[in-house]
Amino acid sequence: MSSISIFFPCYNDGATIANLIVEADRTARELTDDYEIIVIDDDSIDCSREILSELTSKYKHLKLIFHSQNLGYGAVLRTGFTHATKELVFYTDGDGQYDVKELKELYLAMNEEIDIVNGYKISRSDPLHRIIVGNIYLFLMKIFFGFKIKDVDCDFRMIRRSILEDLNLIHNSGVICLELVKKLENKGCRFIEIPVRHYFRAYGKSQFFNFRRLFRTGIEILILWRELNFNKKVSLK
Repeated sequence: MSSISIFFPCYNDGATIANLIVEADRTARELTDDYEIIVIDDDSIDCSREILSELTSKYKHLKLIFHSQNLGYGAVLRTGFTHATKELVFYTDGDGQYDVKELKELYLAMNEEIDIVNGYKISRSDPLHRIIVGNIYLFLMKIFFGFKIKDVDCDFRMIRRSILEDLNLIHNSGVICLELVKKLENKGCRFIEIPVRHYFRAYGKSQFFNFRRLFRTGIEILILWRELNFNKKVSLK
């Protein structure tokens, strides 16, 4: 059985992160004895750090990384990829909108002919305006970048660590999801897609859906497109 690193980005996810760790530990034990759970806290200002620190005494496989300042979602993912030590690397967000138990389906789908098992949302459990914006976003990104997978926006992924070792990811924002998938596709990595459930966000609010952040993301998408299409050195990494 393959060993697995499970990691969660965490930013003000104090209401949900403990349950994710409990479920991740329970699920991982069903799959392999060789696993680790990593939480990267991006300088949360709620109770996340206190809760995480308490859990380390109960879960021996839990490792914590605390950013000393808020660096952004992309920086958190890069930290997670860097510190993962097992054969397979799974990550999903700390807000509880995905059922971490479904990582079992991704694990069982992984085989020698597959490099990445990518989840795709069966349906999106969000307010109507977010569903509309999300669908437009996916449509435009497929046109803009030529993605082959259905749902580049689904942060429920399992990746072979070996293919991450020479992958040069540079973005600190949520644009890293586009960067990650496109660079993996450019490397010729083999994807399989698995349907996963998406749940309504019960606690907190999205950091993405405000005009300033949307505008900044649009600029960063243009920068990424230019990097991938006009900088051959970056594009090949």
